[in-house]
Amino acid sequence: METNINQGNNQGLQMPVPNSTAVLVLGIISIVLCCCYGVVGLICGIIALVLAKKAKEAYTANPDLYTASSLKNVNAGKICAWIGVALSSLYLILTIWLYAMLGWAALQDPTQMQDRMKEIFGQ
Repeated sequence: METNINQGNNQGLQMPVPNSTAVLVLGIISIVLCCCYGVVGLICGIIALVLAKKAKEAYTANPDLYTASSLKNVNAGKICAWIGVALSSLYLILTIWLYAMLGWAALQDPTQMQDRMKEIFGQ
């Protein structure tokens, strides 16, 4: 007598890793929005990294319960989030440096900005 019991194999019952799609979307958004003074991309990237960590912990706790493709989405989203955090951090540092060196008034007036840049860079 033959039985069709899957022993230790839940392929028919597998589901995606929690927040796998959200991690991927937030990682991509963090790259795209890094030019919004660096703040929006940095926030989205950090949220994606936190969600990716929780998703990875859920997968390692019970890997047979989740699909491998959703884990790949988590890994891709994590990579995108790291890139977005790096780009956003650089852009935020550049923005702070520009405000510190040129000042708010110079950033509002193009002729004053040219004068300030000539003072700073000596040209």
